Amino acid sequence: MNTFGRILLTAGALGGSVLGYAAGVERRSWTLRTATLPVLAEGSPRVRVLHVSDLHMTPRQFSKQRWVAALDELEPDLVVNTGDNLAHPQAVPAVLRALGPLLERPGVFVFGSNDYYAPKPKNPARYLIPAARQKRIRGRPLPWRDLRAAMTERGWMDLTHRRGELTVGGVRIHVAGLDDPHLKRDRYAEIAGAPVEGSQLGLGVTHSPEPRVLDSFAADGYDLVLAGHTHGGQLRLPGYGAIVTNCQLDRQRARGSSTWGEHTWLHVSAGLGTSPYAPVRFACPPEASLLTLVPRSEGGSVGAARDESGAPVESRIGVR
Repeated sequence: MNTFGRILLTAGALGGSVLGYAAGVERRSWTLRTATLPVLAEGSPRVRVLHVSDLHMTPRQFSKQRWVAALDELEPDLVVNTGDNLAHPQAVPAVLRALGPLLERPGVFVFGSNDYYAPKPKNPARYLIPAARQKRIRGRPLPWRDLRAAMTERGWMDLTHRRGELTVGGVRIHVAGLDDPHLKRDRYAEIAGAPVEGSQLGLGVTHSPEPRVLDSFAADGYDLVLAGHTHGGQLRLPGYGAIVTNCQLDRQRARGSSTWGEHTWLHVSAGLGTSPYAPVRFACPPEASLLTLVPRSEGGSVGAARDESGAPVESRIGVR
């Protein structure tokens, strides 16, 4: 075999190994991201928020269901679900098995495109071409109404174009949410306005972190916005980060915490699933996030934020 042939053989073997790891190992490496965010009014007690997003559940994903259900052991004060729970028309029972214990805790949610429509096979290259990303390819309708009914019957608040209030952990929270901006279903005018006076936290919830939506929440003075959708890029290059975000958000914010403007914090979850037609993750394990919210005087800049152990904000804890 000549040198060129050996190079091709080596490259093929390396590529096969990476693909095998991305499809067979990392996409099941369930991970808990922790962060401490200085977003509460002064004098407020600490509050722990569990952020769950992008389950993309199919009926037989039992490992994922068990891991998500076990998150209840973290005893969060509030659970926030930012959508894309479904990836199969018969997945509602599987999602409810996963979320079951958490549904006994205070919770809020919005839906994403893959709650409304099933995924379809797509050419991965389309995510690299801006014009192609603008075209929406929708699968058959999914039973999102059944999922919404089950969540609301258990006490979770549907924030689709809704403002509301709740008190958790001794903190009065004003919440507001939108329908999926990725599908251009968002109508911010229906929730526009500052959080109610006296609230200790203004929390915005959206599936896709489109800058137009983040700008609106920031202009109204919200303290924190939670979003999903990006999958953290799903495929990340060491030293470069996310290749794409599948929305207008810049790559540097594809996962984790950052500030948006002078006042508002943003946390984007890399999510826990993938499309059944693209079942790979690389340098971006599936995750849920446990966010400890503290008064602003206890925080500082993005770089100064720390988790409970004193590690940087982007610390992750793997759980099998």
